[in-house]
Amino acid sequence: MPATPDPPDLSDPSDPSDHSDHTNHDAADTDTDTPAFPATAAPRAADVPTLDSALSHCRACPRLVAWREEAGRIKRKSFADWDYWARPVAGFGPPDAALLLVGLAPAAHGGNRTGRMFTGDRSGDVLVAALHDLGLANQAESTAADDGLRLYGVRFTAPVHCAPPDNKPTPDERDTCRPWLVRELTLLRPTVRAIVVLGSFGWQALFPALGAAGWQVPRPRPKFGHGVRVDIPATASGEPPLALFGSYHVSQQNTFTGRLTPAMLRDVLATAARAAGLRPAAPEPGRR
Repeated sequence: MPATPDPPDLSDPSDPSDHSDHTNHDAADTDTDTPAFPATAAPRAADVPTLDSALSHCRACPRLVAWREEAGRIKRKSFADWDYWARPVAGFGPPDAALLLVGLAPAAHGGNRTGRMFTGDRSGDVLVAALHDLGLANQAESTAADDGLRLYGVRFTAPVHCAPPDNKPTPDERDTCRPWLVRELTLLRPTVRAIVVLGSFGWQALFPALGAAGWQVPRPRPKFGHGVRVDIPATASGEPPLALFGSYHVSQQNTFTGRLTPAMLRDVLATAARAAGLRPAAPEPGRR
């Protein structure tokens, strides 16, 4: 039976997100079921692994909790022998990434099943294959959390970390989840130089998070479009600017219809990688 990784143990006393000591914290700090939990737990994370650990225990959005767990119980017939993760799905990739890829939310039978972002569904297949073509991933497949995938200078994340019904989070769910993204951006700030946003939902969700993490958000906010580039100026002396890129989402609706082709995706990813200071490889001649 395919296994998903166990969530980190938050009782580790060395973990700043440990909630076992209630002496100095409000109840909201320890209650993963309340909307206040992300806003209290996320800022306490001293590094990306600690943030991912705390996030994996969040239950702040009742509708999303019910949906992700129901998907894990009912399952798809093709995944009947899987033990679903059925928890919030943290970001994936090195904690000092130069390029951040922002999606929408985990898929009910993809990331929600495997416990890893962009893993176990067609969207992940397309995205990871493109990164592999560019030399930014060690393999072209993303099938399970233990498949050996490594990303080079690249990290995946999303504005919503639980699988939503019909792939449509509500505005309240997006806003409740925002502290996780704000803290992730804050922790990545010393190294991240470019961001690719996959889809209009992520584009709209990212700007408030960037502002909360200390970047100067353009006003009016730039409109989403495939291939759009926005350069966000540095806010501190000696700090490099941040290059923001838009891309159509790697959903089946877009990739099956040809709205987003592998070549289109590779082009945006390669441009963003160069802006991040990475050195993407040239795809093989004739690749579409």
